[in-house]
This record gives sequence, structure tokens and C-alpha cells, in this order.
Amino acid sequence: MSGCDCGKDAVGLEQRTLIALLTINGVMFVAEVMVGWIAESTALLADSLDMLADATVYGIALYAASRSGGAQRTAARVSGVLQIALGLGVLVEVIRRAVFGSEPTSHLMIGAGTVALVANLICLRLIAKHREGGAHMRASWIFSKNDVIANTGVIVAGLLVMALGSRVPDLLVGSIVAAVVIRGGVQIWADSSRDAGVRN
Repeated sequence: MSGCDCGKDAVGLEQRTLIALLTINGVMFVAEVMVGWIAESTALLADSLDMLADATVYGIALYAASRSGGAQRTAARVSGVLQIALGLGVLVEVIRRAVFGSEPTSHLMIGAGTVALVANLICLRLIAKHREGGAHMRASWIFSKNDVIANTGVIVAGLLVMALGSRVPDLLVGSIVAAVVIRGGVQIWADSSRDAGVRN
């Protein structure tokens, strides 16, 4: 059909999806970082920083959505580097709390982790239809999958803290979430670099 604006419609749909993802993750970052600080939970703080990384990634992807494939790959690489940096920052915080001590509050961990899991399942559903798109959208899909894993880990850590009366599960899950964040960043960088190689 002549005069079809299918490409523009697809970009518009991507942009609306990314705005929704950015909003959800931005709100959840603020909520989780506050609860994580009050609860003295490295797992929650790690998850909140993951939410911040995601919000930033979705913002970068939103910028790249209507631009060239090269701009999309650059946006994905920046997202990957950001995720790796935040993951390393979380590991430093885990070490600091392991040395100086903490008393994580299990019921706050479980509650916040459950709300975050629901939010990220919504995000995963929204982004699923775009997971085979450009590098920026594939990066967003990877972030959303990692978030669901991280949220589940926070809930499990809260249950273990409650059952064992120990902060060790919180520190352990905080470390695992950080590792998942770093792995996601490396995966996004590799995917965007591979995509650039195919196109050159």
C-alpha cells in the first residue's frame, strides 16, 4: 500500500513501550533504594541500582529508537558499560557491609522484592514483542529478564534471613545480583558488537 507509515508506527510503538518501562523502573528505583536503606539490605540496594541502570538504559534506548542502526548499537554499548559499572559498585557496597556489619529486615526485603517482581513481570510482558528488534531493544529485553531473576533472589534472601536469623543470605544474594548485572552488561556489549560486525 502506497504511503504506508508502518515504519513510523513501529517506532512509535517502541517509544511508547520504552516510556512505560522507563516510568516503572524509575518509580521502583526510588522505592527500592529507600526501603533497601531502611532495611539495611544489600540485596535490595543492589536491586534498586539495577532498576536505576534499567531506567537509564530505557532512556538511552528511547533516544535511539528513531535513529540509525549505528546510533542504536552505540546506545546499547553505553547501556552495557553502565550496567557493568553499577554492578561493580554494588560489589563494593556488599564488601563494605560485610566488613562493617548490617542487620537486614526480612519482611521489608520480601515485601519490596515482591512488588519489584510484579513490576518487572509487567515490563517483561511489554518488551517481549520487541525482543528481536534493534540492538537497543534486545538490550532492554536482557535487562528485563535479569530483573526478574534478581527480584526472585531478593525474596529468597528475605525468607532465608527470616528463617536463619543471619545477614549472610542478604550479602550472598547482593553479590549474585551484582554478578547478574555485570553479566547482563557484558552480554549487551557483546550483542551490539556482534551486530556491528554483521552489518559491516
